[in-house]
Amino acid sequence: MLTLSGVKKEFGGRRLFQDLTLQINQQDRIGLVGANGVGKTTLFSLIAEQEEPDAGVIDRQRDLRIGLLPQESAPVHDETILELASAASEELAVIQHQRHSGAIKQPVHPTTDPTQEIDPEARFHELDGYQIEAKAKKILLGLGFSETDFDRASRELSGGWQMRVHLARLLVQEPDLLMLDEPTNHLDLETLLWFQEYLKAYPGAIVMISHDRAFLNELTTSIIEIRGGRLYSYSGNYNDYVEQRQAAEAQQWAAYKNQQREKARLSRFVERFGAKATKASQAKSKLKQIERMESVEPPESSQAQVRFRFPKAPRIGLKAVTLEGVNFAYGDRAIYHDLHFQAERGQRIVLVGPNGAGKSTLLKLLAGVLPLPSGERRLGHNAKVGYYAQQRTELLQPDRTVLQEASDTPQRWSEEYIRTVLGCFLFTEDDVFKRVSMLSGGEKSRLALAKLLLDPPNLLLLDEPTTHLDISSIDALLNALEPFEGTLIFISHDVYFIRSLANHVAHVNRGEITHYPGDFQYYQDKIGGLTRKEVPAPSDKTKTEPTSSNNGTRRAGTKSRDQRRKEAEERQARSRLRNQQKARVDDLENRIADLESRQQSLTRELERPETHQDGTKAQEVTQELQDTVSELKRLTGEWESEASRLAELET
Repeated sequence: MLTLSGVKKEFGGRRLFQDLTLQINQQDRIGLVGANGVGKTTLFSLIAEQEEPDAGVIDRQRDLRIGLLPQESAPVHDETILELASAASEELAVIQHQRHSGAIKQPVHPTTDPTQEIDPEARFHELDGYQIEAKAKKILLGLGFSETDFDRASRELSGGWQMRVHLARLLVQEPDLLMLDEPTNHLDLETLLWFQEYLKAYPGAIVMISHDRAFLNELTTSIIEIRGGRLYSYSGNYNDYVEQRQAAEAQQWAAYKNQQREKARLSRFVERFGAKATKASQAKSKLKQIERMESVEPPESSQAQVRFRFPKAPRIGLKAVTLEGVNFAYGDRAIYHDLHFQAERGQRIVLVGPNGAGKSTLLKLLAGVLPLPSGERRLGHNAKVGYYAQQRTELLQPDRTVLQEASDTPQRWSEEYIRTVLGCFLFTEDDVFKRVSMLSGGEKSRLALAKLLLDPPNLLLLDEPTTHLDISSIDALLNALEPFEGTLIFISHDVYFIRSLANHVAHVNRGEITHYPGDFQYYQDKIGGLTRKEVPAPSDKTKTEPTSSNNGTRRAGTKSRDQRRKEAEERQARSRLRNQQKARVDDLENRIADLESRQQSLTRELERPETHQDGTKAQEVTQELQDTVSELKRLTGEWESEASRLAELET
């Protein structure tokens, strides 16, 4: 279907790829992963013929149709939402616009014969326009639009909703190769689950870039990682990839350390006995043995990772925050009427529901960001609010530097401490003097998190905290939130993130809030999975039915919190044993070094004529030298045994 051979690409003088080889076959489900900046989006551009490689060949199957959903918003013009979504071809788009604008009597020129004029209505029927429109309507409804939206101008939509229309257009077109660059960024949870089910029955090949590991786990059958300018292929879904990658790295580390330890042992032998006539041949042999070793390289260093913990904040009261009798509207559009909401100490509440239902508004009301026209907001005893907005620019001043913005907290910290915290979020050295306006989306997210850490809350309100974060940063956020002892209320469309944290679900829709006093699996069991929308079959050409969503059971590869805790305890125990063993090996090496130094000193003493003038002294030095050599031999044997045991623990 498509093959890359020996592809190289440089960008801004930096080599992104070297000698890339990749094959994409029909119905492949490939997840493309790698650190930010390694070239995932550039690889998409090469495959989609938006850029050319500097070297190498990209062979595409004849008449291969490729559809690309970019990470950034694609352009829109004067077309309506339905016109854009059902624009399966340029010709069809022109006829649709004529029909909807009242210019249907104008003749058109079919692409097959530009000199022939035919009736637009007949041509629309010939191009299956009615069937395509019906399919587009179903997909638009699945992606969260209502029927009243169909005739709205696309340019009136926000960037996120425009991306949904372009996504609908691609699904209507059904290209042979569907390429999705962060497709879930602008989807609410319910729409994401619908989209996920739709893709399971998609008839073509799919290659996707995503930081949502649950999405990757549900859909992918192979993972391609870009690392060091090369591609590494792993079979299975994202969880399988993590296990395979960790196993390979552990094996390589063990081989590298074992070789370094063996080189050190042989080198010490050469240093100890190289000058002795009786051992010179053995020392020379061991030196050649070192030279003949095929060098084992350590695993490539992983990218720098965010590492932080929320400091312990004062204990919050039992009722962390309460809203009573709240009414709220945006102009004439009522959002909440007589709203009652309460969160208690220790609760971790995820707010779910369709986009526009009022989730972010509820979070802002709880945070005190929006004024209450009526009703009451009460904070619990000792409550200290930390609010993380979906639009990071709401929290950050664009004209400030990173250091200035981080310093603007109620607590006064030294610059040294602030820079230490910023370093935990990958702002190092001159990075702290960058203007906020120049930061990427991920950097703004990390800066907002750093500010929360510099003024630790016990009532934490997070609106889509994983957007723009890569998977390693999401892991760091999860690790920081798991031991958090305060109250957490958050919005997220990342199923893995929700499953890891939530112990209570609040469904928000049309101003009504329904509480589910359990985790996300409990919520899914109660609602019966995908009940909001029917998932249409992607194509009449395929007989495949949408796969069920596995709501009643935990997906294979997804581990419970108890399992993860048990595995973490086992890793910690193994780490303690490894550290204790390493300490023993280090102690032995230090003692051996001291004895070798003493041996050299005693040998020099015996070489002095003055020592032999006193027979007793010469005898004492000789006896001590013999004892030292004997002890060296014993400790060297013990060191070899303990070093082997350490190698086993490090494997």
